[in-house]
Amino acid sequence: MLRRKFLAGAAVAGAGSIGAAASFPSPALAQSQPEIKWRIASSFPKSLDTIYGGAEVIAKRVAELTDNKFQIRVFAAGEIVPGLQVLDAVQAGTVEAGHTVSYYYVGKDPTFAFDACMPFGLNVRQQNSWMRTGGGMELMREFFKDYNIVQFPAGNTGTQMGGWFRKEIKTVEDLKGLKFRIAGIAGQILTKLGVVPQQIAGGDIYPALEKGTIDAAEWVGPYDDEKLGFNKVAKYYYYPGWWEGGPQVSLMINQQQWASLPPAYQAAIETACADSTLTMLAKYDSQNPVALRKLVASGTQLRPFPRPVMEACFDAANQVYAEVAAANPKFKKVYEPWLKYRDEQLLWFRVAEGTFDNFMSAVSQRKPAAKKG
Repeated sequence: MLRRKFLAGAAVAGAGSIGAAASFPSPALAQSQPEIKWRIASSFPKSLDTIYGGAEVIAKRVAELTDNKFQIRVFAAGEIVPGLQVLDAVQAGTVEAGHTVSYYYVGKDPTFAFDACMPFGLNVRQQNSWMRTGGGMELMREFFKDYNIVQFPAGNTGTQMGGWFRKEIKTVEDLKGLKFRIAGIAGQILTKLGVVPQQIAGGDIYPALEKGTIDAAEWVGPYDDEKLGFNKVAKYYYYPGWWEGGPQVSLMINQQQWASLPPAYQAAIETACADSTLTMLAKYDSQNPVALRKLVASGTQLRPFPRPVMEACFDAANQVYAEVAAANPKFKKVYEPWLKYRDEQLLWFRVAEGTFDNFMSAVSQRKPAAKKG
């Protein structure tokens, strides 16, 4: 009896405490923070829910972390500025921030590619490691200052596919004269092999491929590519996208807008960007296998790039890097430590990660051993 009275009294006291807590005013820190509204211009259409959705993840998390006082609205490509002009809009202060891929802007300076990915460069884990603990963030922040921008890693697709082609690529000769939609510094590399590169925003690729304006196109991978319908206008699907081993999507923020934020809001953005990176990669990793099976079942011809083609592209990449580094001090300043970091990473991954992955790929189709007896 005494125990029941004690428990009942405790329950009443507890309920009173909860009610009192609910009536307490918000902490002074939360009350003192300003209400801020920002716009993010995305380089991607809303239909590509995973990569466009990276900016939505950022907006949602920032609102949650600031008690809804810091509100960010996301605009798809073309709603404020075209998808390939996001950096310019952020630099000029037309919008406070942009969600984009830095290699879209290599025409301004090839050094931008390091903030996204370099052909025959780092995979997603290596890119993350270089940016966060390998000196990459410091190097890129110094570079972006000239463009009035502070940038954060804010997404990654993982290694991409090599693209859709109307005809088979059997030899290096088959690349000559090929009008290929491809972004970033990879276009300069393929030019050495006779390709005519075309940089086209994601939402405009399908009509260009359908009309024959281009002969081939790469985008991301099976999930996005199926959504965009590339399999309807090109038969051959090649892999791997050697130019995008771990392509990073970035949140670019106008420098003055960033400096005006309270430290707590800056921390919210950093946290949200990290969350966006993990979420985007997880979604692609779960969605791509299903989409690839559907594409192959519908008649898509899956093909690896022939080894001689890969080797010719690798040699051309090294030529381009040497030429650009000799002419561009900003590129050279990032390239030399990046190259050293890449080679160290390849040494480590070859020992453990690569060995494990190769073994698992080899045995994944093997039938289980029959039980004895």
